[in-house]
Amino acid sequence: MTPPTTEPERSIEIEHTYDVDADTAVPDWATLAGIASVEGPEHRSLDAHYVDTAEAGLGRRGVAIRRRTGGPDAGWHLKGPLIDEARVELHWPLGDDHDIPEAIRETAATWAPGLLVPLARIRSERDAYILRDAQGGVVAEFVDDRVIAVDLREGTERTWREWEFELGSAAPTDRTLRTALFAAARDIAYAQGARAASSASKLARALGQ
Repeated sequence: MTPPTTEPERSIEIEHTYDVDADTAVPDWATLAGIASVEGPEHRSLDAHYVDTAEAGLGRRGVAIRRRTGGPDAGWHLKGPLIDEARVELHWPLGDDHDIPEAIRETAATWAPGLLVPLARIRSERDAYILRDAQGGVVAEFVDDRVIAVDLREGTERTWREWEFELGSAAPTDRTLRTALFAAARDIAYAQGARAASSASKLARALGQ
């Protein structure tokens, strides 16, 4: 049964992504200024199925829709375009089958009308770490992903490893402080052998972009 039409949960995603080799060691995030403790790793097996219009209308507008199982945020996700380093993400419950909820179809149609069809499948074996400040607030979540992706249009499989550093609720909201935090995290990641991400997103890389 398709999930009922409900108001989605809304969140803001601000993250930086890095490419890493298969044998790269995870950084010691306790060395990052302002981090008092690091929790993890918590292992998660994620399986995401992405859809788009046949003309890839959503992708051209920087929008992505997926149904993902595994992890604490399993469900249907609609990610909006990247604006000022941030994406708005809408989240609906999974439901009992793979039928796309009508609320998602209606929302997607505001960007790109048309039938939504399978686009890609992305599976990730994820180790997640929570970075907390002295008050216990979540400054960031760091995840180490080993990815297997299939472009369902062509049947092409691609594999890679990447890191994501995503701001949490206790991260600075001031732009200058936020930039400084990302810069410090980048320096730590680069010192371990990470490099700038070669694609804008997992989905883009899955599609060879």
